[in-house]
Amino acid sequence: MKKVTNQKRQRYLKEHPISDLFSFPIEEFIEVHEYQRDEWIIREGMRPDYLFYVIEGKAKIYVTYQNGKSSLINFINAEEYIGEMELVNEIYYTKGIQTSTKTVCYAIPLHRFRKQLLGDTKFLLELTKFLSIKAGNMSAKYSKSLSFPLENRLADFILQTADGEVYKEKHVTVCDFLGVSYRHLLHVLAQFCEKGYLQKEGKQYQIKERLRLRELAGVLKNG
Repeated sequence: MKKVTNQKRQRYLKEHPISDLFSFPIEEFIEVHEYQRDEWIIREGMRPDYLFYVIEGKAKIYVTYQNGKSSLINFINAEEYIGEMELVNEIYYTKGIQTSTKTVCYAIPLHRFRKQLLGDTKFLLELTKFLSIKAGNMSAKYSKSLSFPLENRLADFILQTADGEVYKEKHVTVCDFLGVSYRHLLHVLAQFCEKGYLQKEGKQYQIKERLRLRELAGVLKNG
């Protein structure tokens, strides 16, 4: 992680203003953190020192079960919070947050601003909206996993996790997240390559037809 300062920090604050989300002046106290791909923003089980607001990039949420198995459970994109559950619930078990691409976050120090944030009705209203949308998206994800073919769900997953035009998620992670067999996943990936949507290069894939993947993924949003 790199903490951004001076002119670059000011540029981020100008390009991604968030003062409207709060009723008190927060921008002068915000830190700007840059993460490279595959860096951990929060380690599982470790309470964060900051409330994060993602302004660029995307990340993945992991949880480890009692049997030791670690699973991908959801995604985080720009204009979403990280650490909001830890802010409002001091006994919440923290999930692991790992970046999928280069990611830039605003970081608000909780030791200094927890009480102000929890007493800020404007911020809490925005946070409530965010949490309700997040809960709705989670419910939709599980219903769609039963209603749509793997082709559509895999296209959406590839677009969610790709770093630019490179897709290289582990097959076992994908199978677990989408609830499909290893064999079925390989079959659909091979079809995507045959149709020219992807091109396999070693252990990763190059996205060649992003538009076609978007069309397949769009079925989920319109369904």
